[in-house]
Amino acid sequence: MAKSQATFMKKQLEKNRQKKKEDKAYRKQERKDNTGSTDLESMMAYVNEFGEITSIPPEK
Repeated sequence: MAKSQATFMKKQLEKNRQKKKEDKAYRKQERKDNTGSTDLESMMAYVNEFGEITSIPPEK
């Protein structure tokens, strides 16, 4: 006899849930590994004497 359709669907749904969970964990780990530089110095922008925005601080 063939297995019931309900049993097959339960297995398929569980596979889908597990795959989604693994994908979510993978994406979370990727975000954690690829954190950019978030220190204040890297985010600073300066304006030079010509009014242009630069990343190089002005001379004192």
